[in-house]
This record gives sequence, C-alpha cells and structure tokens, in this order.
Amino acid sequence: MPIDFFAKVSVFCFLASYVMALGLDAARLMKRWPVARWIGLVFGLAGFAAQTGYLLIRGRQEHLPPLLSSPHDWLLVLAWIVVLLYLFLTWADRELAVGLFLLPVVLLFVGASYLVSKQPNPLIAGNRGLVMLHASLLVVGIAGVVGGVLLSLMYVIQHRRLKQHHASQPGVLLPSLARLARWNWWAVVVSVPVLTLGLGSGVALGLTSQETGTVLSFSDPIVLGHGVVWVAMMSLFAWLLTTRRSTGKQVAALTLWAGGFLLVILIGLQVLSLTTFHSGAKTSLRTRHFRFEISNLKSQTSNLKFTGGPS
Repeated sequence: MPIDFFAKVSVFCFLASYVMALGLDAARLMKRWPVARWIGLVFGLAGFAAQTGYLLIRGRQEHLPPLLSSPHDWLLVLAWIVVLLYLFLTWADRELAVGLFLLPVVLLFVGASYLVSKQPNPLIAGNRGLVMLHASLLVVGIAGVVGGVLLSLMYVIQHRRLKQHHASQPGVLLPSLARLARWNWWAVVVSVPVLTLGLGSGVALGLTSQETGTVLSFSDPIVLGHGVVWVAMMSLFAWLLTTRRSTGKQVAALTLWAGGFLLVILIGLQVLSLTTFHSGAKTSLRTRHFRFEISNLKSQTSNLKFTGGPS
C-alpha cells in the first residue's frame, strides 16, 4: 500500500479507533461477548496501520525519523510501541484483558501529542547520531517503565480479586500473581539501565551541543524532571537487587509510585513547556536567527553606502 494513501490521515483517525477498541474491551466486563474481542482487535489493527502511516508521512515531510521530528511525533512513537504490545498480547492470548490496561495509556500519549510542539528538533544539527541514540534509549526505557506500571496495576487488581474471590469474573482474565510479579521485576531491572543510558547520552548531547552553537541548558525543567525520575527509578532498581525478601505487592506498589511519577513528569512538563525539544535549544535557535537577521541588515546597509545609496 503506497504511503501517499495515508497523506490525509489525522491523529483523530487512529485516536477514534483506539477509543472504539477500548470500549469493546470494556463491554466484556458487563457481558461475555466473544465477538467483541475480534471487533476490538480489528479497530486496534486499523488504528495501528493509520498511526504507522501518519508517522511515515510526518518523517518524510520533515526529512527526519519520527523520533527526531518533534515532541509530537516522539509521543506518538511511544504510543505506537504500546499499541504493538497490545496487539501482540491480544493475539497471543485472546482471553487476557490487556486492552483495559494498555489502551488508556495509548489514549493518554496520543491525546497529549495534541498539546505539544510539532516543530523539528534543532538539536540534531551536527549531532544527529547522538540525538537518535538519546531519543531511542529514552523511548525504550520509558516504554519499559510504562510496562512495569501496568503490570503492577494488574498485580494490585488481581491480588484484590483473589482476596475477594472474584478472580473468575467472566470476561476478565489476568495472569497469576507469581507471573505478574516476575514480569514486573524484569521490566524494572531491564528498563532502568536503558533509561540510564538514555539520560547519559543526553548529558553527552548537552556537552557537545555548545560546539555546534545549539545550547542545551541543564537547568531546563524537562532535564531536571528526568533527573529526578532517574533518581527514583534507580532507588527502586537498587532496592530490587539488594532486597531478597521483597514481596510482589511491595514491588508493585513501589513501581506504581515511581513509574506514575515518571508519566506525570513526561507528559506534564512536555505539555507545560511547549518547547521544540528543550527550552535551552529553542532559545538558542531564536538567538541565532536574530543574529543572522542583524548580520544580513548590516550587509545591506554596507552595500547601500558603497553604491552611493539608491538612485
């Protein structure tokens, strides 16, 4: 199918598809309706195809990979990964109610993409490879943390259902507590080092950005917010590796707090700052444009003096 087929696709198209898929999954809570799962999967696949086409079109328009195009595209890539996980798990086990947990996060990321900048990232000048590494590691690490948060939420709900003897409720099937606890442990242990590498590459980007004339300020609220999140996640990471008697419930609770804080920082600061990538870079870009205009004006003035002025 040609990419041009998706030229008229908007964010609303796949957002509506995901809303329908979530609604059909939620309908299974009230009544066991097997066909709802298949219809919901069709809506999910349609939204995934539309979102993939939209990102490809955006990348072609900006001549950049979606991860580097803008915060708008970066959030959509993160949502795209969560949708891919939803489709895979739904296909692998048709009885698991993963859509009730994954699709709301997808809607959160897609909805937030409306509120952030669509301007290209100015930091890629001279540092495209490093910026790509930084963005890729961050999106994978954050996706892992999001997975840990959702697994923790599943654990808490499943624990409560077992305690109240509602685990066999029709239409809602969750993995066992032991499996959820194990998956949650691995999600944190794997994602935190990747997130650390992503933040480390961001520090390297900040140090090298001055050489290319684009200043990335380490006092940027987004940079500081990610630093605070990293401290919280590293504390959880160290606790998991050093505590041998931790229970699944403790791990789930701590992951919910740390991962939930990450989501608040990620979405909240991006929406409130409305920067192209980070505020320091945006300021520097405007400054360089202003200096270019002054230089151009001086050159025109000099030419007028040399020719004796306009005739």
